[in-house]
Amino acid sequence: MLKIALSGGVASGKSTVAKYFRDLGVAVIDADELARQVVAPGQPANQAIRQAFGPEFFDPDGTLNREKLGQRVFTHPSARRRLNELTHPWIAQALHQRLRQFEAQGEPVVVVEVPLLFELGLESAYDLVIVVDVDRDTQIRRLRSRDRRNYTQIESMLQAQAPLAEKVRRADYVIDNRGTLEETHQKVKNILEKVKSIMLDKNL
Repeated sequence: MLKIALSGGVASGKSTVAKYFRDLGVAVIDADELARQVVAPGQPANQAIRQAFGPEFFDPDGTLNREKLGQRVFTHPSARRRLNELTHPWIAQALHQRLRQFEAQGEPVVVVEVPLLFELGLESAYDLVIVVDVDRDTQIRRLRSRDRRNYTQIESMLQAQAPLAEKVRRADYVIDNRGTLEETHQKVKNILEKVKSIMLDKNL
């Protein structure tokens, strides 16, 4: 099974690209969705975060207030590192289980959407890396529209991740997402055709 990492900067359009892969019949795993699952009430990571950060970051029903905690960790690097230490082992375990399920089902290709692929040094775990690229102004515009964040919050989010240009440099394939949705969809199809050719050449 060929494992492809899909990454990029915040608000670059990773989820849109992941959806296009899914629409084309490719198995897709969303690491952010796994992250939401491992911090759900009753999960070990939920309790660990409560002990480390305090009950003020939780709703009355025990659900982690991700937006409130996000504001904290994006402006405090030490808090961000601590959160990663508490959650990433559980995310990695859930990801491994999902990959095994897809492999058992005979899926030839799986795309894993991993926002912090480079920041966590995870690229070596994948056969290919795809990065979704946009300009900084587009990222800011999308964050203001989508999440209603102010410029200070947005700047903190952008600073918390590796520069997008660095991610592009280290990618096997780059999807420039500055154009229309139709153009992005076609780029996804083109990359998938290239991936299929690679698999044929390697008899995968």
